[in-house]
Amino acid sequence: MAMLLSIVGALLLMLLLALILFVIFACKPWRFFSSSSSSSRSRTIKVADLDRPLVSDDIRNEINELPRDYDLEGACPQNEGHFHSPWNYRLIHKQRLPPVSPHITQGDSLVVEVISDPTEDVLVGQTLKRPLASDHLVDVLKHGRQSLEDDRFQEFVHNDILDQRSCLTLEVISGPSRGIRCSVQSINTSKLPLTLGRVSPSDLLLKDSEVSGKHAMINWNLNKMKWELVDMGSLNGTLLNSRSINHPDSGSRHWGDPIELASGDIITLGTTSQLYVCIMSQTECQIPFGVGVASDPMSLRRGGKKLPMEDVCYYQWPLPGMDQFGLFGICDGHGGAGAAKYASKILPELVAATLSDSLKRERVLSLCDASDVLRDAFSQTEACMSHCYEGCTATVLLVWADGDENFFVQCANVGDSACVMNVDGKQIKMTEDHRITSYSERRRIEETGEPLKDGETRLCGLNLARMLGDKFLKQQDSRFSSDPYISQVVHIHRASGAFALLASDGFWDVISVKKATQLVLQTRERHSTGADSAENIANFLLSEARTLRTKDNTSIIFLDFDTTSISCKVDS
Repeated sequence: MAMLLSIVGALLLMLLLALILFVIFACKPWRFFSSSSSSSRSRTIKVADLDRPLVSDDIRNEINELPRDYDLEGACPQNEGHFHSPWNYRLIHKQRLPPVSPHITQGDSLVVEVISDPTEDVLVGQTLKRPLASDHLVDVLKHGRQSLEDDRFQEFVHNDILDQRSCLTLEVISGPSRGIRCSVQSINTSKLPLTLGRVSPSDLLLKDSEVSGKHAMINWNLNKMKWELVDMGSLNGTLLNSRSINHPDSGSRHWGDPIELASGDIITLGTTSQLYVCIMSQTECQIPFGVGVASDPMSLRRGGKKLPMEDVCYYQWPLPGMDQFGLFGICDGHGGAGAAKYASKILPELVAATLSDSLKRERVLSLCDASDVLRDAFSQTEACMSHCYEGCTATVLLVWADGDENFFVQCANVGDSACVMNVDGKQIKMTEDHRITSYSERRRIEETGEPLKDGETRLCGLNLARMLGDKFLKQQDSRFSSDPYISQVVHIHRASGAFALLASDGFWDVISVKKATQLVLQTRERHSTGADSAENIANFLLSEARTLRTKDNTSIIFLDFDTTSISCKVDS
């Protein structure tokens, strides 16, 4: 019996020792003695803390002073579309941590080496992955506010931003608020984004019941160096060149995706208010004569059926690096607006590139003839275009000055958009009509050895024989051409009272050259003074085409050489 009790006692003692050891190993009391020494060697971050945002200590106090509605993660106040930083160029480093090893358990410690990627640094309020100006700018910004007090740094930032400047001008060309204009520069961030709507605080107020209170917004995308249009969940929608840019869920009032803008685009808010877009690369341009531009897709002239806008107007004075030269043009697309947009972009670039050659430029000035420049520009444009099933007309007017307040003008064209001039009371036609019904064009086709049949007015379904693009048709029928007609040079002096009128066929379909000249002279008398006289004349001519119910896109560029120097207005 005594032996049995001793065995039971030994077993109980062993169980008690085992329990004590288990408790000791489970609690690990020695970790409290080692933590203080290890903290001096390395910084430890618990697994549970890895998902917490890391904010540098030097700006923690400033963040605590932000208003309650400030959203740190989005770097903007909640429910707002943009935010101006409370401190200039202050950076928040969103540091990245390496992934947690799957074998680490809760309660263990992990020593983490935090690596900051300089290419990921972003400004507060900025969501771009690229630096604002350059790698050097990012390095300077890392030193905080003190660096901004350096005059050399301020000059560096200013010059870099000026190199990226662009000017956007909007003009309401139809609707209740027709005639309103506004401009904004890409470097003027206090004026951006530019909001369009029916009520204040919209920047451009449109008195149109179909326009929402906050309808659309235009902003400068610093990453793409482009202007972008966004529908702000409007009720009646936003169209860009007759194509909807709304959010797919029309009843959600969600914002649409940003869409890039180009000079010559037409923005439609609702159904009646249309805005013409003009984008220039310079904040201010000195144009030594009056320029007016007007455009309308005339979308309601076919029984209410939507008519896409395929006309593109453009002008540039001066051409880059050449104060004496400027270019004005209209491209009228068919089969889509793609070819017209491409040609309107590349034609000025090619003309400028050719004239940048000092020998070729001096030849133009000495001979007073730019035929070779214009012909080469058309040839290279056609070679660069890859539009198989789209094409466009192209009418280009090159203007240059001789330094004695005299101008020289020469025109080149393919298609049926036309240009006429009036100098000393005489009408001068600067273009040639390339429709199949034109006598001169039928003669040209006859010389190819494949004359048109009597009564034939179309070639492969088109009424034009010359155009840019339409590569498929040109492969099928060699009678199509892209060779431009080049006009004679017209010399203009200040006392000649000269003007030039470029317009797409939608205008000439309802108004003759003689009638257009009479309208210009009559309107010029009523608007003989003021910087907007050329603009008023262009708008009046457009309204006449609308009154006569033209059924095609209509675009007009009016140049008045009988005015004093006019500056392109830009809001500061």
